[in-house]
Amino acid sequence: MCTITSKQINQIQALILKAPHPKTLNQLLKLLANSDTPQNAFLLYNQMLHHPTCHNNYTFSHALKACFVSHSHQKGLEIHARVVKSGHLSDIFIQNSLIHFYVTQNEICSARRIFNSISAPDVVSLTSIISGLSKCGYEEEALLIFSKMNVKPNLATLVGVVSACSGLGDLGLGKSVHGYSLRSLDVNGILLDNALLDFYMKCGDFLSAEYLFVYMLKRDVVSWTTMVGGYARRGFCEEAVRIFKNMVQEGEAEPNEATLVNVLSACSSVSGLSLGRWVHSYIYSRPDLLAYSNNVGNALLNMYLKCGDVDMAIQVFNTLIHKDIISWSTIIRGMAMNGCVKQALQLFSLMLVHGIVPDDVAFLGLLSAGSHAGLVGQGLMFFKAMESVYGVVPQMQHYACMVDMYGRAGRLEEAEAFIRTMPLQADGPVWGALLNACRIHGDDEMFKRIRVGLLNSRGVSIGTFALLSNTYASSDRWDDANEVRDAMRSMGLKKMAGRSWIETVPANSGQDFDACLAEAAK
Repeated sequence: MCTITSKQINQIQALILKAPHPKTLNQLLKLLANSDTPQNAFLLYNQMLHHPTCHNNYTFSHALKACFVSHSHQKGLEIHARVVKSGHLSDIFIQNSLIHFYVTQNEICSARRIFNSISAPDVVSLTSIISGLSKCGYEEEALLIFSKMNVKPNLATLVGVVSACSGLGDLGLGKSVHGYSLRSLDVNGILLDNALLDFYMKCGDFLSAEYLFVYMLKRDVVSWTTMVGGYARRGFCEEAVRIFKNMVQEGEAEPNEATLVNVLSACSSVSGLSLGRWVHSYIYSRPDLLAYSNNVGNALLNMYLKCGDVDMAIQVFNTLIHKDIISWSTIIRGMAMNGCVKQALQLFSLMLVHGIVPDDVAFLGLLSAGSHAGLVGQGLMFFKAMESVYGVVPQMQHYACMVDMYGRAGRLEEAEAFIRTMPLQADGPVWGALLNACRIHGDDEMFKRIRVGLLNSRGVSIGTFALLSNTYASSDRWDDANEVRDAMRSMGLKKMAGRSWIETVPANSGQDFDACLAEAAK
């Protein structure tokens, strides 16, 4: 890659006058399109158009390359119009360039129109449209085009097909594509292997993923991160950390930001504090990661808060150079989750002082804090300010928090009245919050109405149905309890056996919280 200077641009203008030949100028146009400043290619392109003998069909392909590299959407449309006007639209190279341009702009309908106009699509055309359809969520159409291909697919084609299989979760078809690649390609290549790894992990076929990973001829940071992230998303914390430790010890590839965020997410999901600390120590050993990127720092912050180590969370928060809305929202919600209501409210005020506009997650933390502390009045004030002051439209989780807030304070009638005034139809979490309050404070008539609301709602969790059944059972209403269990079975819901993961957290280090907040205020 190279950067084109103003002096070189002046030389371009002189070159057009001295050597107005398409072959020479197209080579320069290609160089500009592949440079660090691809928009400079448009200057040459525009001047070439002024001279009929200075451009040909390749000129448009190179100019379109500059468009999708520089994300110049309007210029791409202009070039497309010029291609139509000049009669070059039937050229396969230009058609392929247009398909690729529209795919990179997520304009799949325009890409489809170009593709459908090609009488004999080649492997480049087919690969571009298959990859584009898969990327934009039209996986079935991508696979249909692949099934009708009358030319041999290449490695890039199969990457797009595997991506489509991943999106559909079609394990059988993906395995067939894998088998085809082994029979038809001399070497799969790391791009296809990584796509297959991602496919197997998303489909939950860990055995095939591990086998492929072990026998890959070459692995890069994407390969390792795919394995770490795949296990993390499925909740296999120890497996994710095992892969991460092997990655660090073998030194085959150096963990990047995505790797660290994934492994920290795995630790957070099961409150694996000791594992999270091990990852933190690795980050500390990397000088380039000491000044945490926002993503890594926020992941560390989230991990310590979910594991209950508030002191370390505050330390990480204070270490962040650039505290964004995610940082503030995470610390506010995390403090509320750990029972530090006063501190959560102080941090919210501090966020406003720093000029950060709160988002829906920050308000979720505030409402959760108000709920746990019984601050109904203050919580209602925050709820009203969400939309009227900050323009944040309340979501179902916010309404559930408000119902929980009223319910914990024993104000059941107000909670039920609040549900009736909601602009959204109450779903499982909202009725579940009222059910829990009703179970604590007892109200048989309201309990009947809650049951009707639950059975007519969407998104009711297994846990909420189990709570409903157990509440009936605790009142010796066994017929009602069994009726709820029968309804669960008819919906294919099954309560998994409970299990616990307990990890001892050292006693508070004695760090003064007010001092931490003072540090954060700097």
